[in-house]
Amino acid sequence: MDMPPTVTAYFDADRRNDVEAFSETFLDDAVVEDEGARHGGIAAICQWWAAVKTATNYVADPVEATRDGDKALVRANVSGQFPGSPVTLTFAFTTKNDKIARLEIK
Repeated sequence: MDMPPTVTAYFDADRRNDVEAFSETFLDDAVVEDEGARHGGIAAICQWWAAVKTATNYVADPVEATRDGDKALVRANVSGQFPGSPVTLTFAFTTKNDKIARLEIK
């Protein structure tokens, strides 16, 4: 799959439940949008991530990725303890300086 190294690091840290490595994939002023909510800055992003991990115990397995400049689209099978599991979600990453600047999950 054609993913930028920081996107690969994101999924690896997510799979390992490694909050420190997860936080290192983002710029300080990064933004994540998921389920209609916006999370800005590393502290808010890590709080969101920890809450979702605790509530759903999900695992995201990338199955397809495309990259165009600083944009990467990754389709991942996401399974966990939530209604409708498993689902396939699209992770739309924007990177800058080898870090994630923006992530939108749909």
